[in-house]
Amino acid sequence: RSLGLDVVGYSAAMSACEKGKRWPEALGLLEEMRGCRVNPDVISYNGAISACEKCSEWEKACELLGSMPLWRLQPDLVTYNAAISACAGAGEWEMALGLLAEMQRQGITPDAITYSAVIHACSNGRQWGH
Repeated sequence: RSLGLDVVGYSAAMSACEKGKRWPEALGLLEEMRGCRVNPDVISYNGAISACEKCSEWEKACELLGSMPLWRLQPDLVTYNAAISACAGAGEWEMALGLLAEMQRQGITPDAITYSAVIHACSNGRQWGH
């Protein structure tokens, strides 16, 4: 069932899924894009990762982040912030710190949102010393 959308349309639909906390639908749209030969872009992935983040699906968020290079996509600050926030909600402090280090290795400068999410992850994981 193709919606006949382009990358902008799919990305907008994924953003709506994020706002509606409908992460399975966002992932379904990402898959549908590939099936319809519409190449997802960073904004598409950011929408899907953010949808996972809103529903505490940190493993899915990290899986999507990890798959981006397979599609020759470079994660950006928004991508990492969404993935780190997903980890924070679940108290996955080690993963959050790992993503912080990874983004810095990639030359992406963390911002206040990044650091806030990492602090939140450490707080939820009861790891204040890190």
